[in-house]
Amino acid sequence: MKYYVIIPAHNEEAYLADTLNSILRQTLQPQKVVVVNDNSTDGTEAVIDTFLTLSPIFEKLNSVSSEVHMPGSKVIEAFRKGLVLLDDDYDFLVKLDADLILPDKYFEKIAHIFRGHPNAGIAGGFIYEKNENGQWELHHPMNEDHVRGAFKAYSKACFKAIGGLRNAMGWDTVDELLARYHNFGIFTDSNLHVKHLRPTGNAYDQNAKLLQGKAMFCMRYGISITAIASLKMAMKQRNLKAFLDNIQGYLEAHREKAPFLVNEKEGAYIRKLRWDNIRRKLLKER
Repeated sequence: MKYYVIIPAHNEEAYLADTLNSILRQTLQPQKVVVVNDNSTDGTEAVIDTFLTLSPIFEKLNSVSSEVHMPGSKVIEAFRKGLVLLDDDYDFLVKLDADLILPDKYFEKIAHIFRGHPNAGIAGGFIYEKNENGQWELHHPMNEDHVRGAFKAYSKACFKAIGGLRNAMGWDTVDELLARYHNFGIFTDSNLHVKHLRPTGNAYDQNAKLLQGKAMFCMRYGISITAIASLKMAMKQRNLKAFLDNIQGYLEAHREKAPFLVNEKEGAYIRKLRWDNIRRKLLKER
């Protein structure tokens, strides 16, 4: 199967070489890897330039954008710029972070998923991060059928059906909800252990704390589902402020009449899907 990879990279000098080396070791090589040097002020571009000499699959795109690292908007803006350089001659498309080490057969296994499941729309493995003892351990706070935004692989049919990726916080939830809306499945492989070199969220701007609640509004969750989801998140983080921040973000988005990320029909489907999941989990706990 043919596939393309797009890697947004902002000040990733310390990690990028490990990521690109892990791509070179893949048993199934990509047709092209576009590395978007997104306003980096360190040696990121020099790392990219080195790999341009190692393999013709690599392509560099220098991009100027905001220095503020807000979740969602910055990385997807860079991804979209990289997408412009690619044609439609692919079977699946990958959005990859610049601080990961992939197992050697990662994309071979992803290709097997897409080949073996005609309805597969999004596929991926699981993130592992180092703990305090220096051991790699699973870091997957979402449901097991969720593919982390760090390494999303989309079948071409699914990517086209969902209209690409939304330039907003929550893009890696919206894509899966819309994939299901269009009758595509989400597939994960627990045997694919991806090493994440930088702890999640360390680079995010502090102004991002309200964006989760805003995203829930823009996905048309409604206040009830937002409250339940936010409470669950706060309990998992053991942080009541996370709940309050989410609700504040939701209410501010409502007051500002923030644009929705999905239409009314898609929103109705999303709410039904969320309520069904809530009921199923409640019945399971009884």
